[in-house]
Amino acid sequence: MRTIPLSPHPATPCPAVHQLSVDYGWQAPGHLLLRYRLRGALAQLRLPPPGPAPTRRDELWRSTCFEAFLRRDGNPGYWEVNFTPRGDWAIYRFDAYRQGMHAPQTVAAPAIACTGDAGTHELTACLDLSGWDRETGGWQLALATVLATPSGEISYWAAHHPPGTPDFHAAAAFRLTLPPIPRPTPSSGETP
Repeated sequence: MRTIPLSPHPATPCPAVHQLSVDYGWQAPGHLLLRYRLRGALAQLRLPPPGPAPTRRDELWRSTCFEAFLRRDGNPGYWEVNFTPRGDWAIYRFDAYRQGMHAPQTVAAPAIACTGDAGTHELTACLDLSGWDRETGGWQLALATVLATPSGEISYWAAHHPPGTPDFHAAAAFRLTLPPIPRPTPSSGETP
């Protein structure tokens, strides 16, 4: 697992947040694990409690939402994944920069768990990437978070902010790489 800190866009500071980071890496072959860790004065943020039946929902980015963007090396198409503190989620596929967006119905729902207390919120999500892309090559990653306050103010956080207004979809945001997908190890007695 690797850990990367997220920072606020200069135009959208959020003093309530003391620290925001993401652990990321392969949990198993083809299964990406993301763990968002938020510390601060969380009563000053809109963090709904986990829901009894998390479901797929659109426009989660309009409030507090943990996000990941993934693409294959050299491919203009990419994926956007959203998770909320309530456990709701969305997965979208784009053919190119903000073009050709659709919500594939054949991808597996992520496994999501949320924990926390008055000063800490942690969201862990596991994504089964099998079947997401037929392209080859490594995965590039952009990690981000949208934080909302009870009054409706929005703060945009990312591992890297390209110049200009907040834009998690920008090609320059895809600065992280995932290590090669681990191959299953043969059980004893099997030859590799």
